[in-house]
Amino acid sequence: MEEDSSKAAELALLGGALCLDFANTVGDHKTDHPSEHLTSYADLVAWSRHAGILDAQTARQMLAQAARRPAAARNVLRQAVALREALYRIFVARADDASPQSRDLDLLNQAIARAFAHARLISNGNDFAWGWEEEIALDRMLWSITHSAADLLTMGNLDRVRQCGDDECGWLFLDTSKNKSRRWCDMNDCGNRAKARRFYTRLRVALKS
Repeated sequence: MEEDSSKAAELALLGGALCLDFANTVGDHKTDHPSEHLTSYADLVAWSRHAGILDAQTARQMLAQAARRPAAARNVLRQAVALREALYRIFVARADDASPQSRDLDLLNQAIARAFAHARLISNGNDFAWGWEEEIALDRMLWSITHSAADLLTMGNLDRVRQCGDDECGWLFLDTSKNKSRRWCDMNDCGNRAKARRFYTRLRVALKS
């Protein structure tokens, strides 16, 4: 099972929070024809390395374990996709000043319970930080993603969660601009497409007049 050639490892990380970047592993999320980038367990591992959750050695160990336990790896992929979709709906609701659905919060709470069972308090001299046990579990990347979501929902800048203004994109991001005016996940991508659409709309109107 290989992960080096996965397109998931090429996705832009524009969310400003790990959980939002994970929610963005789907293209054209607003449409009825989204593009799935996590089509295999190897894709999930590749994206996790790309996002900085896993180092190369841990990723290789997880892929080796997945090759020995393919059914378990497929189950983790299903869990990951279900968690991602729940996170997406929760944060879209927050961006729209709406309440998330209880089923999505239930799913996230179940993921939190699983993840935090592996959490450990680590001493760094006189300081302490949260870390994870060293077990090479197939769902290890989901622990960090779930922790990121819990942090953002309880201690983060929720009023700065935005959804890209493009009609199809749907990507989520934290708006860190001073006046909270960011509209696009990427001005050079969705922003330029929007400008191009406005230009051609004005051009068609002018040609008809």
